[in-house]
Amino acid sequence: MNEVLSLENVSVSRAGKKILDEITWKVQDNERWVIVGPNGAGKTTLLKIAAAQIQPSSGKARVLDEALGEVNVFDIRTRVGFASTAIANRIPNSETVLDAVMTASYAITGRFKEKYDDVDERRARRVLTEWHLDEYADRAFGTLSDGERKRTQIARAVMPDPELLLLDEPVASLDIGSREATIKILGGYASHPGAPAIIMVTHHLEEIPVGFTHALVLNEGKIIAAGPINSTLTTEKLSEAYGLRLEVVLLAGRFAVRAK
Repeated sequence: MNEVLSLENVSVSRAGKKILDEITWKVQDNERWVIVGPNGAGKTTLLKIAAAQIQPSSGKARVLDEALGEVNVFDIRTRVGFASTAIANRIPNSETVLDAVMTASYAITGRFKEKYDDVDERRARRVLTEWHLDEYADRAFGTLSDGERKRTQIARAVMPDPELLLLDEPVASLDIGSREATIKILGGYASHPGAPAIIMVTHHLEEIPVGFTHALVLNEGKIIAAGPINSTLTTEKLSEAYGLRLEVVLLAGRFAVRAK
């Protein structure tokens, strides 16, 4: 096993307020992590550090064995797949789905004058097939449904064959059918031994696919709990994080939660 992410006493401050507070956390290349916690807990900020998009205000962060602040972050970003609505919003509506996925090879969000090899297009089409998007290859990105856009985001993140895959609320706002279809594909991908390390942020335990091995619970920028998923996403620890009496249940490998 190799470490793909190592944070040591990492803090992030904005306008005098700590968004992340003394976070120490390690992720191995065979682990699939989910991050949960209340709004404002620091989940997306933590993901942005893992994506080498921001640097800590203090502490040490290593991504793919490279120290942030000491290396060219653009070299790291080409090795990390990142699916988020913020990135999707930068994809031109007129871009074809094929190009929206293929441009991830250059870590850009709009095709310009760069040249692609046949191998790039073959891989992009294979990824589209894996994420049930092959029939949309020539469609404009702006014409896709929410579910199709979400799957395109993930396919784009997978395109560069990343060593670390980051997913920021990959099924948020989807209807039940689109959500469950995407979660099923994600679960199959996460369960495959050849998949990269994965870190996924979600607000809802019901959105966690099978195949995820670890969980991290955040609140007010601090780690409440972290470790193997079944011993971390518990009634006691989630109740502490959310300040509410909750009951967590596990059914057929999927989590659910409700107030007591």
